[in-house]
Amino acid sequence: MGGEDLHNGTPRIREAAELPYLSLMPTIDVVRTYLEMTSPADLRAKGQAGPGVRLEPVTDCPWHFYRYLYVEVGRQYHWHDRLAWTEEQFREHLAGPSTIWLLSVEGAPAGYFELRRHEDGSIEIAYFGLMPEFVGRGLGKYLLTRAVEEAWRLGPPRVWLHTCTLDHPGALPNYLKRGFRKVREETYQTAVT
Repeated sequence: MGGEDLHNGTPRIREAAELPYLSLMPTIDVVRTYLEMTSPADLRAKGQAGPGVRLEPVTDCPWHFYRYLYVEVGRQYHWHDRLAWTEEQFREHLAGPSTIWLLSVEGAPAGYFELRRHEDGSIEIAYFGLMPEFVGRGLGKYLLTRAVEEAWRLGPPRVWLHTCTLDHPGALPNYLKRGFRKVREETYQTAVT
């Protein structure tokens, strides 16, 4: 998941044509699906933390730690829209209306989510994912449930996110099982490595 350049009022991933260093790489068609909840009652909670699992907000998240989470969680899903960002761009982004939450297991970073408020008051789960070593342990259900709960605590009219066919194959089913509804789909091309 990811991206925040506004396109028709909604965030999007930058396409290959917008990133010159990707222009020589092969491209593929990707389907991006937007999903939303319009009431806290829509959430179908699932998962539990288990021993040694912690989830906490990262207050004043250091830009390099945020970049580390973005790179490591997104590596196998082709998250590349922020790879070329400078320290200044990361700092500017983190100074904006985002909250970063860190999932850890026995003290090791296991995943994260980013909640971002938009001008319409909605909350986007802008980024969400697990480190590769923690995929398949049931933590995704727990992390998504907690992301939605924290988003609703901020009092928005809706909570939304988007995913795409590059994300983990369990991502879209997890979103649907937690109570998100599809609102639209679009197809774009992106470079793959």
